[in-house]
Amino acid sequence: MRKVHNQWFFAAAIVLPLVAVAQAPDPVTIRDTVEANRDAAVSLYREFLALPNDAVYAEDIERLVTWMEGAFAGRGFETEQIPTDGSPALLAQRLVPGAKKTVLVYLQADGQPVDPSAWEQPDPYAAVLKERDELGQWRPIPWDSLAERFDPEWRVFARSASDSKGPMTQFLMAMQLLDELDAAPQYNLKVLIDTEEEMGSPNLAPAVKRDRELLAADFLLIFDGPPHASNRPTVKFGARGIVTVTLETYGPKVAQHSGHYGNFLPNPVFDLARIIASLKDEAGRVTLDGFYDGIEITPAVRELLEAVPDDEAAILASAGVARADAVAPSLQEALQYPSLNVRGIRAAWVGDEARTIIPPKATAEIDIRLVKESDPERLISLLRDHVTGLGFHLIESEPTDDERRQHPKLLKLTYDVSYGAYRSDFDAPAGLMARAGMRHLYGEEPILIRNSGGSIPIAPLVETLGIPAASVPTVNIDNNQHSPNENIRLGSFLEGIAILMAVLSQDPD
Repeated sequence: MRKVHNQWFFAAAIVLPLVAVAQAPDPVTIRDTVEANRDAAVSLYREFLALPNDAVYAEDIERLVTWMEGAFAGRGFETEQIPTDGSPALLAQRLVPGAKKTVLVYLQADGQPVDPSAWEQPDPYAAVLKERDELGQWRPIPWDSLAERFDPEWRVFARSASDSKGPMTQFLMAMQLLDELDAAPQYNLKVLIDTEEEMGSPNLAPAVKRDRELLAADFLLIFDGPPHASNRPTVKFGARGIVTVTLETYGPKVAQHSGHYGNFLPNPVFDLARIIASLKDEAGRVTLDGFYDGIEITPAVRELLEAVPDDEAAILASAGVARADAVAPSLQEALQYPSLNVRGIRAAWVGDEARTIIPPKATAEIDIRLVKESDPERLISLLRDHVTGLGFHLIESEPTDDERRQHPKLLKLTYDVSYGAYRSDFDAPAGLMARAGMRHLYGEEPILIRNSGGSIPIAPLVETLGIPAASVPTVNIDNNQHSPNENIRLGSFLEGIAILMAVLSQDPD
């Protein structure tokens, strides 16, 4: 398996012309300014983190939006709420008279739900500062420790610390500090803030279509997500979309005693297990006929993918597995294809709660990650054809008594297309501006990722507005994103402010 050492990496094939620097403060000035405003940045961050932001609770999102309106207004933005069928999105604008270009920025404000019992602190919304002890465990330290010394390896633990209140705080501070340096962007800047991203942004696409003129821009920059696994400066040019699927198989109408009826009443877990086992071969390739059709990895594309310095052996070792799926010969190439993942299975009880029963139902939750070449409806059609070929009668709601009597193998299949994939060219204006900022700050080309494995709801913006996009990650890779004990490394938090200052101070022309 290919291994590239984590060193600064160059590839002549991907060095493209970059936009010119205009009014960009020099790297030393950027870093000195961030350092001088460290306490203010941390204070703003803690204030923001204290606001609950689970999009299920509309009243919490309302308070969150009110806070953001004040934070952006205090930095020279005009704000307006964009109504949706759910919680409103927020648009913040700074328009420059006579500006020739308009840059749209995407930020996210909502976060994953919290289970306080799974967190190693009383309140996931009350940020805790921690340092690693001699045993490698994270232990809390007082916030006033920052007045005595600053350790970039200390971490802030809170829900949305990295996903995605960290990037938004970094953006707010970057704009504030550029103003202080008289280096404010000389282009129109529009910031779209999503408040339902962790719900799959179900209401974003219709709002974008309705307000396409309000959101019109030359290109899109996304400040979200982690960098390459090496934690080196990174620019990403695409992300996979996502479809979620629920499969349910049926046994007796109510749970039955496995002693009385074992060998007689069918157990739905075995039906579900046969379906799941049939979806992939032993090498990890999806068996649905035509699932990977339409994806072409040309020699030029493969060269771009091979330029990414993945240490795949280390990734496998860190994950505690001895093999990779054989969809493609490398991680980066594998991310160019759609994927199918079983994200959860449920049937009856396990562990201390296990009971000797035949359960009435077995459920599997599946996610299908889409690439730009994927048609989600076609992939769902392939899945339908596959399971009907296994002899299952498909239903879309709980089975009726007649359906139970007539069909020995029932399967309820429901799905939701959250959003599609997007991918832009490395030499499109969005990528050139992002790369220029990275080169300005670091003096080196960042790592360029053609297709990120995760999903963000950017496709509606790219498609509806007809603009290219690039993503600039500003948090540490090991941040427990979506999990309990989410965190951000203090050094990465401050570095992210510097990155955004460097990127936002570039000339987009």
